[in-house]
Amino acid sequence: MAVINTVSLTKYYGKTRGIEDLHLTVEQGEVFGFLGPNGAGKTTTIRVLTALLRPTKGTASVLGKDAWRHSAIIKEELGNLPGDIRLYDKMSGAEFLNFIARFRPRKPPVLKEELIERFDLNPNKRIKDYSKGNRQKLGIVQALMHDPQLLLLDEPTSGLDPLMQQQFYAVMEEFRSRGRTVFISSHILPEIERVCDRVGIIKEGHLVSVERISDLEAKHVRYVDVSFEGSVNQEDFRVPGVTAIERINDHLRITVKGEIDPLIKKLAQYNVKDLASSHASLEEVFLEFYGKGGTVER
Repeated sequence: MAVINTVSLTKYYGKTRGIEDLHLTVEQGEVFGFLGPNGAGKTTTIRVLTALLRPTKGTASVLGKDAWRHSAIIKEELGNLPGDIRLYDKMSGAEFLNFIARFRPRKPPVLKEELIERFDLNPNKRIKDYSKGNRQKLGIVQALMHDPQLLLLDEPTSGLDPLMQQQFYAVMEEFRSRGRTVFISSHILPEIERVCDRVGIIKEGHLVSVERISDLEAKHVRYVDVSFEGSVNQEDFRVPGVTAIERINDHLRITVKGEIDPLIKKLAQYNVKDLASSHASLEEVFLEFYGKGGTVER
């Protein structure tokens, strides 16, 4: 079943484009990454899916229901972490979580205590005294504590230290193993690489590609670092697929786009001393879609 499905989904703010003609499907049980720089339309998409914004045209369904007309029903099975989450500073963390839980009387916060412990959150402190990281932890707990069928997470690890990031990734894998669906909007590439099954790349409000993470990496650039017994003419290795050759100290770095087989057959004709191959990072794949205009983080 498609947990999220949009058809020609468009949102304009007056004459300003938010998203345009968005066709997107997210299947049950997958972790889907929504990747793009700030201003690409990621947050607008989530706000339409959560009925915070009404689309200019097109349709969006969430959990098999119209996102706008059935938003109250959907929200019982939805966990949402906004990228610009606002908290009640006068409340303690515990008071805030209890307040949020009352909005879903039929969905008790069964994971609340476990998540508080795993994210090392002190629920007794006033929110105004929380650091940025602890505010983010509180936002994650409120989104996950009722074990929702669908999670919509906008920049979920913003402000978390590396240890808490790893905890977050582990929790996401557990949600997926239970058949939950996760939609993660991010411009932090390692986050998408680490947890997602597929990724949709959005540029200037348009969905430019949807790929499996493994396929996206496999069909793009890889680097082959090779050293030889004796000297070689680097021009001998300009075979189909090779786009660049660079001499670095005592070895060659050969950049290959597409099939690597022609290069391997050519290298087999020489006495190879050492060889290492690595795929391009998702950042480099990302920049192929965006050129130099996209802002990404490592």
